[in-house]
Amino acid sequence: MFAGLSAELLARFQFAFTVSFHFVFPAFSIGLASFLAVLEALWLIKKDNAYLKLFEYWKTIFAVTFSMGVVSGIVMSYQFGTNWAGFSDKAGPIIGPLMGYEVLTAFFLEAGFLGIMLFGLKRVGKELHFFATLMVAVGTLISATWILAANSWMQTPAGFAPSANGQLVPTDWMAIIFNPSFPYRLVHTVLAAYLTTAFTVGAVGAYHLLRNRENRQARIMFSMAMWMAAIVTPIQIGVGDLHGLNTLEFQPAKIAAMEGHFETHQGAPLILFGIPDDEAEVTRYAIEIPYLGSLILTHQLDGEVKGLKEWPRDQRPGALIPFFTFRLMVGLGFLMLGVGLWSLWARFRGTLYQSTWLQRAALVMGPSGYVAVLAGWYTTEVGRQPYTIYGLLRTEDSLSPIAAPAVGASLLTFIIVYFLVFGAGIFYMLRLMRRPPEVEDHELERAPNRAAGITPGPVQGAPLGGGHGA
Repeated sequence: MFAGLSAELLARFQFAFTVSFHFVFPAFSIGLASFLAVLEALWLIKKDNAYLKLFEYWKTIFAVTFSMGVVSGIVMSYQFGTNWAGFSDKAGPIIGPLMGYEVLTAFFLEAGFLGIMLFGLKRVGKELHFFATLMVAVGTLISATWILAANSWMQTPAGFAPSANGQLVPTDWMAIIFNPSFPYRLVHTVLAAYLTTAFTVGAVGAYHLLRNRENRQARIMFSMAMWMAAIVTPIQIGVGDLHGLNTLEFQPAKIAAMEGHFETHQGAPLILFGIPDDEAEVTRYAIEIPYLGSLILTHQLDGEVKGLKEWPRDQRPGALIPFFTFRLMVGLGFLMLGVGLWSLWARFRGTLYQSTWLQRAALVMGPSGYVAVLAGWYTTEVGRQPYTIYGLLRTEDSLSPIAAPAVGASLLTFIIVYFLVFGAGIFYMLRLMRRPPEVEDHELERAPNRAAGITPGPVQGAPLGGGHGA
C-alpha cells in the first residue's frame, strides 16, 4: 500500500494523521469549556433554569470530547520516541520541560476539577461547582499556552545555545516561552477554538430551531453563537493579519509558499487562484489583483515580497499545500464573517429565530471551524519544511533509524483503529447533539423512586390513586 514511500514521508504522514484527529478535539473543548462557564455564570446571575439545562446538555458532550482529546494526545506523543528520536535528542532539553509543564499545570488542574464539574453540583454547592467549571476552562487555556509555546519555539527558536554534544539547551526560559511568534500564534489559535465552538453550537441551535422555533434553549444557544461569530470573527481577521506580518519577518519562505510567489516582487500581486508548480517554479493559471499582495503583507503598495527562488531548492517548502490550505482557511474565515454580519441584520430586524435561510447557513457552517483550524495547521507545519526546528534542524535529521515498512505498518494500524474508535466517539457526540435541548428534569431524576419489587397498593379507605407513597 505504501510501496516506494520513504520512512521520512511515512512518518510525516503518520504524525499529520494523528495530530489531525487530536487537534479537532482540543479546538472544540477549549471553547466549549469557556462556554460552559458562561452558561453556569448566567444561571447563577439570572436564576433561570434554561441556562442550567443548557449547561447539562453541553456538559455531557464536553466529557466525551475531553476524553477523546486526552486519548489521542497520549498516542500522538509516543511518536516523538518511536519515529522522531533525532528531534527528541536534539530538542529534548527544551521541548521536554515545556510538555512536562503542560501536564503538571494544565492537565492536573483539568483532571482535578473535571469530576466536580461533571457530577458535583448537588454535592458541593453552586459556588464551588462554578469554581470547578472555571478551573476546567482555565486549564484548557493553560494547556493551549504550553503546547503553543513549544510549537512556536520550533517555528521561531530563541533563548537556546548548542551544547558540546550537539543538543539545543535552554539559556533563557522567558525567551523560549515568549518567542517571537508565540503571542500571535496563541491568540490566533484560541480565537479559532472559540469560533469552532461557536459555529458548532450555532449549528446545533439552528438544527433544533428548524424543527421547533419555540424551543427556548435552542434560541439561547443560537443567539449566543451568533453573537460570538459577529464579534470574534473580525477580531480574528485582524489578529491573522498581525500573525502574517510576524511570519513575513521571521519565516519569509513560508509566506512566499502561501502566496504562491516564486519571483521577488516590489508591489506584489495577490494571487487569488492558481496552481503552484514547484518543479517549473511558477504558479500556473494565476488570477491576480495587482499590488494587493504587498498592501496586505507589508501595508505598502510597493513593499517587497520575496519569492521562493531567493532560497535554494533544498531550503524552501513546497508551495502547493500551503497555497491551497491558506486560501481555504481565509475563505472560511470570511464566510464566518458573512454569517455573523447576517445574524446582526436579522437580529436588528427581529427575525433571528424566524430566518430559515440564516439557520440553514449556520447549520452548513457547523463543521467550518474544524476545517479552518486544520487548514491553518497544515499551512503552518508544511510551510516550515524542510525543518522541524526552523533553520536549525532538518526533518530528515529528526527521524529515528527505522525502516519504511515498520512505519507503514503502524500508520495503517493507526488509520484503522482511529476511524473505528474516534469514528464511534464522533457518531455518539452527533447523537447527543440531535437530542432537543428542553427544560426537563435530568434523566436520573426521572428514574423510578422505588426499588424493583411489588408496588404498594393504595391505603385502605383512600380513593384509588390517592394513596400515600412510602
